[in-house]
Amino acid sequence: MPWDINNYPNSLKNLHRITRKKAIEIANAMIEEGYSEGRAIPIAIEQAKKWHQNATKEEIDSFDQ
Repeated sequence: MPWDINNYPNSLKNLHRITRKKAIEIANAMIEEGYSEGRAIPIAIEQAKKWHQNATKEEIDSFDQ
C-alpha cells in the first residue's frame, strides 16, 4: 500500500513535514523495489533526514510544491 502525506506509518509522525514527505517518497520506492516495510521505513527516515540537511532552500521549496 503506497503511503502519502495523509496516510503514513506512525514512525514518521515526529519528522518535519518536508522530511516526512521525502521519507514517504523514499519508502514507497523501496517497497516497490521489493524491500519489506520493516526495512524500508528506517532506511527512508535516515536518507530523508540526510537529504533535508544537505538540500538547498530552493531544493526544499521545489520539493514542497
